[in-house]
Amino acid sequence: MEGDTDMSRERKPLTDVSTKASSAHPMSRAAELAALLEAHRGERHAIVMQDYPDPDAISAAWAHKLIAAKFGVDCDIIYEGRISHQENLALVQLTELEMVRYADGYHLDQYQGTVFVDNQGTTAALTDRFTAVGVKPLVIVDHHEKQDRIQAEFTDIRQIGATATIYTEYIREGLLDLKKSEPSHVKLATALIHGIRSETLGLIRARAAELEAASFLSRFADFSLLEDILSAKRSKQVMDVIRLALENREIRESYSISGVGFLRSEDRDSIPQAADFLLTEENVHTAIVYGIILKGDREMVVGSMRTTKVTLNPDEFLKEALGATETGRYYGGGRRGAGGFEIAIGFLAGIKDDELVRMKWRLYDELIKKKLLAKIGVAPPAIKSETPRTDTGALPTGGLRMEET
Repeated sequence: MEGDTDMSRERKPLTDVSTKASSAHPMSRAAELAALLEAHRGERHAIVMQDYPDPDAISAAWAHKLIAAKFGVDCDIIYEGRISHQENLALVQLTELEMVRYADGYHLDQYQGTVFVDNQGTTAALTDRFTAVGVKPLVIVDHHEKQDRIQAEFTDIRQIGATATIYTEYIREGLLDLKKSEPSHVKLATALIHGIRSETLGLIRARAAELEAASFLSRFADFSLLEDILSAKRSKQVMDVIRLALENREIRESYSISGVGFLRSEDRDSIPQAADFLLTEENVHTAIVYGIILKGDREMVVGSMRTTKVTLNPDEFLKEALGATETGRYYGGGRRGAGGFEIAIGFLAGIKDDELVRMKWRLYDELIKKKLLAKIGVAPPAIKSETPRTDTGALPTGGLRMEET
C-alpha cells in the first residue's frame, strides 16, 4: 500500500546484522538487538513482564515477539500476577494477544533465554524462578531508572517516556516492516500508541520521541479499536475503592494521602485508578493511595503516587520517604508524574483474627502516613480511628467481604 511504501523510505532497513560496527561507526541499538537475535536463531525465549502488566509492557512485549519471529526466535509472553485494570483487559481481549499466566507446574526450562521488557527483574516474581532453573537473561529493554537486579547480553535502558517508544524506534529502523494490510501489525501499532499514551498522561507529558513515535504509529493504527479500549468501564470493585480513597483521604500541603485497607490481588489496579481520581480534586497537586494486597497467605502493602507538580520527582520522593530493604532494594520508585511502592508484610501476613487484622491495618496505615508526611515536612495528625470499612461493616477488600477472598 502507498502508506507502507512511504514508511519504508523513512528509515533505512537493517539488511546486514552480522557485520560488526567499527569504532567510527558504532551499531545502533536496533542493529545490536538484531545481531543478538540472529545469534540466537532457532531458540525459544520467554518475554517476562512485571507481575501486574500495564499497556506499555504488554505492547512492548508484543513488539518484541513479532520482531524476534523475523529472526527465527519463538517467544512466549509470560507474567505471574494478574491483569485487572479494565483497559488492560480490553487491550488483551480486543487484540486477541496470546499471553501465558504462570502457574505451578509450568515448565520454565523449555526456554533458552529470557527477555525483560518494561522492567529489570525487580517487579517480576518470575525472575527468581527462571534463575532457579538456569535460564539466563538475554535482553532488557526498559525506560525506568537503571537497577542492578540482573545482567543481560543486550541492555537498552533509557530515560524516555515509554518502553513502547523504544520498540517503535526499533521498528522504524527496520526490525519490523509494518503493513496496514496485516491485521496483527494494525493491532500492534494500536497497542503501542496506547502504551505510549498511558505512560505520558494521554501524550500531555510526551517528549519529542513519544510524539514522533505516535505520529509514525498513527499511520497503521486502528483508532476505533483504541477508542473501544479506552472506553472500557470501571468495575464495581474499582468504584468502591475510589469511594474508600475519597472517604479516607487526608489533604496536607496540597498532598492527598489515603489508605484503602485490604484488597484482593484481583483489585490491585484499583489503587492507581484511585490515585488518578484524587488528583482531580481542586488544590491537590499530588495523590498517594495505598492498601494491603491479599494473595493467599501472602500480603503486601502496595501504593501509587500521581503528581502534577513539575518540580516533584516521584522516584526521589518515594525512595527518600520509604527507604530500602537490608539488601539495598528500594521499596518505592517512579518516573515523571507517577510512582509506586511495595512493602512485603512478611511475618504478620496471614492473620485471620478480625481484631488483629484491624490492628495490623492501623499499624501500617499510621507508619506509612507518618513517613510520607515527614517527607512532605508536616507533622502527622492525631491517631485516627478504625480500619476503613465497607457499607456492610466488613473489613474492606476492595468493597468485598473478607470471606469472599
